[in-house]
Amino acid sequence: MRKLYAIGIGAGDPEHLTVQAIDRLNRVDVFFVLDKGSAKADLVQLRQDILARFVTRPHRVVTATDPSRDRTPTDYRAAVADWHELRADVYERLIRDELGPDDTGAFLVWGDPSLYDSTIALIEAVLARGNVAFDYEVIPGVSSISALVARHRTTMNQIGRAVQLTTGRRLAAGWPADADDVFVLLDAHTTFDQFADQGIHIYWGAYVGTPDEILLSGPLDSALAARISSVRAEAREKHGWIMDTYLLRRPQR
Repeated sequence: MRKLYAIGIGAGDPEHLTVQAIDRLNRVDVFFVLDKGSAKADLVQLRQDILARFVTRPHRVVTATDPSRDRTPTDYRAAVADWHELRADVYERLIRDELGPDDTGAFLVWGDPSLYDSTIALIEAVLARGNVAFDYEVIPGVSSISALVARHRTTMNQIGRAVQLTTGRRLAAGWPADADDVFVLLDAHTTFDQFADQGIHIYWGAYVGTPDEILLSGPLDSALAARISSVRAEAREKHGWIMDTYLLRRPQR
């Protein structure tokens, strides 16, 4: 039967790869890469660099175009569902057409496949269709939040306190109840601005683990909020894309 791996490759540093990930890389016949366009060519190149560095067996790399999606939908959930359906079509075609009956394929997943990533859901969607049979395994990776706190030399939580992972879209509705440490991913609108000058500490990072890494931290006053927003905008303009995340920490009460 065909075999598939979803391999977490870390937040950007090739040295984030685990021994388990490197072992699985060297069992793969075909690596699948979704091309997100010229603006994000760096993401494809990093995957190529990882393969060149760690894979010692013959293999193929198959690239497919990642379907585009509406970035300003009126119905966010419906737009994402439609996009996932298109992506599942691509996954199914790749697995069906590019893997032989006994071949092994892999998707290289930024960070960890379990954290704000759709790869596992898409693989399950393809299986549910019943058009192509395969088995799959998930290999964990260093997540963006693990890399972020390591680079800032801090912890994910305060002693005995709750941590929440959320999105900028949800944070805009207010500080999560019963959490003193809040990790925010997928925030395109610097939602942290609304918590300036409220005794909050921020640990912010972009391109963590890459040569373009940017780190800023400190008490979240209006000046620091404005600086992070400005640095973020400049970086996005320079690179054509940005991947950033941050931790907001409220002192224990």
